[in-house]
Amino acid sequence: MKPLRNPVIQSVLASILAGWLRLCYATIRWEHRNEDVAEAVWKQGGGALAVFWHSRTSLAPHSWPLDRALPVKGVISRSADGEFIAKAVARLGIPAVRGSSSNKDKTDRDKGGTQALRDGLRQLKVGGLAITPDGPRGPARRMAEGLPLMARLSKAPVLFIGLSCNPAIRLNSWDRALIPLPFGRGAIVWDRADFPEGAEIADVIADWSERCTAVEAQADAITGLERI
Repeated sequence: MKPLRNPVIQSVLASILAGWLRLCYATIRWEHRNEDVAEAVWKQGGGALAVFWHSRTSLAPHSWPLDRALPVKGVISRSADGEFIAKAVARLGIPAVRGSSSNKDKTDRDKGGTQALRDGLRQLKVGGLAITPDGPRGPARRMAEGLPLMARLSKAPVLFIGLSCNPAIRLNSWDRALIPLPFGRGAIVWDRADFPEGAEIADVIADWSERCTAVEAQADAITGLERI
């Protein structure tokens, strides 16, 4: 049995990861850019989509202060790795909506994407929904259609979040995921979009992919993290 398929090991490792992230969040020197964009969305209430590339998932909880932001849930896949991430993020105060972005090469296997869409739309009536639009399998920084579809159906604003820290560990995963190290430098950069009336999904994907990458690149420029 793989370690992450064992519920006990999952829970122990999730607690360790959550504790590590809390330490890093508290000791990193953070710089915020355009946070007023997010504050305005939080103040108006209702729903909002929080969007960042999959490689920065470990930093994302710190961008959403639970004491003043909208209540939020995260879309996390039903895989064993997803279960581990869901447990770790839950310990940081963010419950999960379980599902997966669509995979056109595996149309015979529903990983919960339809149910995640329904649950996500329900969540967007009352709060925030965090999405990694290139997850859970990639390719990295290539947006699937789930995000713009959800934005069109819900009419919720989209908050692109660029996240970075330096120094950090890069995992040898498909997205080269970051794990922060304490006492470094961090950055959070914000941008907002709304689904354009009458727009084609493909056009929105192209525009929003560029904007999501742009805020991440700005955050990396602030921290000095090398782009990969």
